[in-house]
Amino acid sequence: MQVQPTTNDFLQHADWTFPVPITYGPGRIDELPVHCHRLGLNNPLMITDSGTASLTFVSGALDLLARAGIASTIFHNISQNPTENDVCNAHSVFRSGNHDGVIAIGGGSGMDAGKATALLAGSRHDLWQHDFEKVPPKLDPADKFPPLICIPTTSGTGAETESTAMITNIDRGMRLCVWHPLLKPQLVILDPKLTLGLPANLTAWTGVDALVHALEAYCVPGIHPMCDGIALKALNLIGRWLPDAVFDSQNLNARGAMQVASCMAGVAFLKGLGLVHSISHAIGAEYGTHHGLTNAITLPAVMRFNAPSIRDKCPEISKALELEGQDFDDIYDWICRLLDYLEIPKSLDEIGVDKTKVSSLAKRAFSDSATGTNPRKPELEELEVVLREAISQGR
Repeated sequence: MQVQPTTNDFLQHADWTFPVPITYGPGRIDELPVHCHRLGLNNPLMITDSGTASLTFVSGALDLLARAGIASTIFHNISQNPTENDVCNAHSVFRSGNHDGVIAIGGGSGMDAGKATALLAGSRHDLWQHDFEKVPPKLDPADKFPPLICIPTTSGTGAETESTAMITNIDRGMRLCVWHPLLKPQLVILDPKLTLGLPANLTAWTGVDALVHALEAYCVPGIHPMCDGIALKALNLIGRWLPDAVFDSQNLNARGAMQVASCMAGVAFLKGLGLVHSISHAIGAEYGTHHGLTNAITLPAVMRFNAPSIRDKCPEISKALELEGQDFDDIYDWICRLLDYLEIPKSLDEIGVDKTKVSSLAKRAFSDSATGTNPRKPELEELEVVLREAISQGR
């Protein structure tokens, strides 16, 4: 892949108010105690996954809080794809520890678990009554969501600005979206220094996750100029900076650009997602695979299926990616070359997905909310074909 000329715009500090308050810049994690005091937090619960919990910046953040007189404990028994049991256990710790806020730190797992914990802490309703597909439950006048701070440590999930959380429903074997419109992060801290230690493979997997968010959001039918514009800018940043972030791991400017792009792509998919996510949610619930990696492998098969319905979108996508050609084939070929360059496996069977599960996985994906916003409406049989291709052929 040819690397574009670079600037150092992403080494600057900035504060934004859209779509929620965002503090951006290298080293901004050091301001966490100031923001906790501002939000009235004296005993926040820090929630993350077990892998992130052992990293030095987590213990460093806890030390910063302790030196500022803020009592904080950490809950890290979170699965790679958080389950309802993980969230209920975190909520029990929140209540028993008399915590007054949630600091969700990590990748998508930590932030989803943190947001879902805050959801339960501010509502007397069962978790699944907050299913995104249902009318949000009416809150009791005494109910109040605790202050929530989100701190992403990867550049892919884009979950930090949203009220939604993806949680695995164990009985149904599906990852479902829970939310409430009144639950919003009071602050997002985007500090690219926190992503410097991310290995190349995870940088690639999460980076392609952000690319899929932006690409699927832009291809969702309907008019939404704000989300469309944000999606295209995210694609531009990802196309320019992802290879540098993967193969020049200490390039702080590239890390910053990818963190901003990931956040933008997360805002863009307020418009909706598509079949890549439907399939990935089903596979993640069944096999516990990494979400970004599953998205990356699934993307080419879904693009081939969607091609007839997204050709009118291709000129703007191509322009965002700074490609010479403007056709679907130009974009598809570029994405396949990128996936090869990033050493993404070519098919889902390489990560253990069994073709004998196609029927059950397709049924779960078919009922996923992201299928409803895919640009080409699939029949169940067509979705099975896409899955078979992703499992055995890929790209």
